[in-house]
Amino acid sequence: MPNLSTPRRVVVTGMGMLTPLGLNREASFARALSGAGAVAPAPESIRQWLPRALAAFDIRRQLRGPTNTYSVACASSAMAIGEAFRNIRHGYSDAIVAVGCEAMINPGSFIAWNALRVLARPVSGDVAASCRPFDRDRSGFVLGEGAAALVLEEADAAQRRGARIYAELCGYGSTSDASHITLPSREGQVTCMRMALDEAQTAPAEVGYLNAHGTATETGDVVEAEAIQAVFGDGAPSLPVSSTKSLHGHMIGAGGAVELAFTLLALHSGSIPPTAYLDNPDPRCGLDHVARTARHGRRMVAAMSNSFAFGGTNVSLVVRAWEG
Repeated sequence: MPNLSTPRRVVVTGMGMLTPLGLNREASFARALSGAGAVAPAPESIRQWLPRALAAFDIRRQLRGPTNTYSVACASSAMAIGEAFRNIRHGYSDAIVAVGCEAMINPGSFIAWNALRVLARPVSGDVAASCRPFDRDRSGFVLGEGAAALVLEEADAAQRRGARIYAELCGYGSTSDASHITLPSREGQVTCMRMALDEAQTAPAEVGYLNAHGTATETGDVVEAEAIQAVFGDGAPSLPVSSTKSLHGHMIGAGGAVELAFTLLALHSGSIPPTAYLDNPDPRCGLDHVARTARHGRRMVAAMSNSFAFGGTNVSLVVRAWEG
């Protein structure tokens, strides 16, 4: 990673929820509350619990510009990237490290998500196939953990230092459904994708791949597919649309950054990742979901990544192939 240490270099982070404490600390708190005499939590517990915890990255890398943290559930790191893009475009910064991180695999998280009836049932004989976006037999998502960091930089500055440029981030759309805490809005998603395309000055026909939010929930997959059909019109049936959550699970706050990384690499390499374990496509979705197998050797002008969050926050990002 380059040494981004000047005052106009910034770190922005995205986290969906409060990153949970480790299982040992969670158990320690439970024992303490029950009077079982647990050992006191470590002093760094609060630092790890705060939404700003990931921004300690600025200390490690000596990034002395402003630090911001965005917490809008499953769209957190996608919004962090979009706001970083605007920050650079408007001249406030010349380079930004955008980081998404989430760690929610613990009993408390499972209990809470399961109460919403959105977690997948395990597939007998092949538990890895439990998350099946756009499949008629889908039953929900599988929680994942992970992180991704992307360096966003003004193009001239990146070229001067000889950076490897994967793509140009050129469009960002963000909307709020303002309708329901769990049920997504087709109209909100349509508006979000169109905003991103308009800012990118990119026609729907130029998009060669779309990384869908695709969580494998009964309603969410259908609504997103309908929104994509509305935006891409006659070109929707031939647009490759895959959900990489079928491979890495739903990373909540980290999802937007990880999935944009997949999208960038697809655009850069010409290899489109599949929707794994998609055996019985839901006819209500009606798109090319790149079932089971990746596709290689595709030349693309642009690509899109969607992050549509619990609570109705929508983010779409558009990247174009770098022609510099």
